[in-house]
Amino acid sequence: MSISDRDTMGGLAKGLRVIETFTAERPRQSIAEVALASGLDRATARRCLLTLAQGGYADYDGKFFTLTPRILRLGTSCLATMPLPQIVQPSLDALSDQIGESSSVSILDGPEIVYVARAAQQRVMSIALMPGSRLPAYCTSMGRVMLAALSDAEVLALLGLGPYPARTPHTLTDPQALADELSRVRAHGYAVIDQEVELGLRSIAVPLLNARGRVVAALNVGLAASHAEAAALPSRFLAQLQRIQAELRGLLR
Repeated sequence: MSISDRDTMGGLAKGLRVIETFTAERPRQSIAEVALASGLDRATARRCLLTLAQGGYADYDGKFFTLTPRILRLGTSCLATMPLPQIVQPSLDALSDQIGESSSVSILDGPEIVYVARAAQQRVMSIALMPGSRLPAYCTSMGRVMLAALSDAEVLALLGLGPYPARTPHTLTDPQALADELSRVRAHGYAVIDQEVELGLRSIAVPLLNARGRVVAALNVGLAASHAEAAALPSRFLAQLQRIQAELRGLLR
């Protein structure tokens, strides 16, 4: 169904763009910073931010805005309508208890992954990961197994021509290098990340498929680099990940 511009609310669309500028890297922003990040003019960004503050969705100290916990109602309502978190959470809890490491499930949303379920044994990143957290797809293990399910043209449309931002000295930033890595992921059925998204973090992921064989999400194990070398991750964790992958296949839509 196509939707015409006359049937949409421009103000709501602008407000959503403002909300999306707040990230783990930018939790506290000025009007000018939000205007730049959202592509809106300062006056529009200011009105959106003050509206959020008036509604209790943001705090304002006279210079900077921060989102309040009330904003979580929006994401929680969305997650509550999705069966995926409820389906995968018991498997994540059991896996993390078994291996003593954190595990997660995410979906692909444009060029980013969005965490929908997590079982944390310990904090493995400088930012706190939780359902709703976002990370770039190109440098995460879950992102790569989901990108590998797409065609080269689809990956290019999502990520652009590159080069991609280097989050650490280990991040693959060259588009051809990433394309080669995605080919290896397709061939092997899993992805290993060695400190590309954050120093000190390694992970291994497999795609989650539905009954029709379509990749709908990804499952990973993330751990401190001191716990295992990258080359050892498949022998340590791949069998458990593939077991859950097989168990969930008949349950996912």
